[in-house]
Amino acid sequence: MVKAQKKYEFEPDYVIPPGVTLVEFMASLGINQKELAIRTGLTEQALIRIFKEDQPISYETANRLELVTHVPAGMWNNLEAQYHNQIAKLAERQRLEAVSNGSGSDEDSGG
Repeated sequence: MVKAQKKYEFEPDYVIPPGVTLVEFMASLGINQKELAIRTGLTEQALIRIFKEDQPISYETANRLELVTHVPAGMWNNLEAQYHNQIAKLAERQRLEAVSNGSGSDEDSGG
């Protein structure tokens, strides 16, 4: 049996934080930051930290967002996990490129 090979794999060189998606949902719902804070019981400062990537969307926050946006908490949790996974992949890709270009450090070899 012939197995299909992954010839084209999508590997973006950028990441989209969950806060960007949250801002888009706010716009589609026609609510502003203050209203979202009131409806979710979160502070505006917490929302700002989420928008600026300074604070992750916790499980509790995801549950609160679900009640307001009607987007399942699991999706918010997945966006957060995928965001951090993609950051790690980009960092590793950059590290490997630096090593292959001869400009990598010798941290792992103890020197």
